[in-house]
Amino acid sequence: MTAARLRELHVAGEPLLLPNAWDADSARLVEAAGFPVVATSSFAVAKVLGYDDGEDAPADEMFAAAARIARAVSVPVTVDAEGGYGLEAGELAARLTEVGAVGCNYEDTDHASGGVLPVETQAERVAKLREAAGDALVINARVDVFLGAADERAVLDDAILRAKAYLEAGADCVYPIMVKSPEVLGEFVKAVAPGAVNASPMPAGPDLSALAALGVARISLGTGLWKSARAGLRAKLAELTAGKLPY
Repeated sequence: MTAARLRELHVAGEPLLLPNAWDADSARLVEAAGFPVVATSSFAVAKVLGYDDGEDAPADEMFAAAARIARAVSVPVTVDAEGGYGLEAGELAARLTEVGAVGCNYEDTDHASGGVLPVETQAERVAKLREAAGDALVINARVDVFLGAADERAVLDDAILRAKAYLEAGADCVYPIMVKSPEVLGEFVKAVAPGAVNASPMPAGPDLSALAALGVARISLGTGLWKSARAGLRAKLAELTAGKLPY
């Protein structure tokens, strides 16, 4: 499937559901379950490789993991490329294409110094990535101002400003990660329409059907499946230490 087809799957109100994978085996399970796209979770991939999230893992190892995932499935793969690992747009686009990705997440967090990049800086980075990739990459531009925000409404205007700038620069979709309030998310979706919006189901927040009703075009589970699988393994190990066979 091409990037063009992946774009077509972003439909407001009928969102593309992405159960994020972390290795070749989990990616194959996602495909076998009938999902049309495999997305990676940078957090989960980094943890599996023995590193923390936030570009702690070497770029070469992250791209190698993405390549193994892409080789393992026949459906398109979109890669969580974090903030781009310090790579120039041309190199980032080339490396994503080389591993077989037709889409990527691209954060406005500045991992080198902390905080988020100025909106103008990130919009320029998105524009350069679009120019380098052409139409071969579906760019999901992450809006990170809600991360750690004590008051989501206080950063809503900034989030909308960023989202509009990234869409204008060539992003296919914008991702206001970690929004918990359905009211705030609903206002965000309306403000950036007809731009596609990615969201995640959050504890005590809107569920899958509620997110669809809010008009999002893409739903990512992020670390959800990995955390659930890891919790299950921890519970089975606890049974084993208690002398019980956990299977």
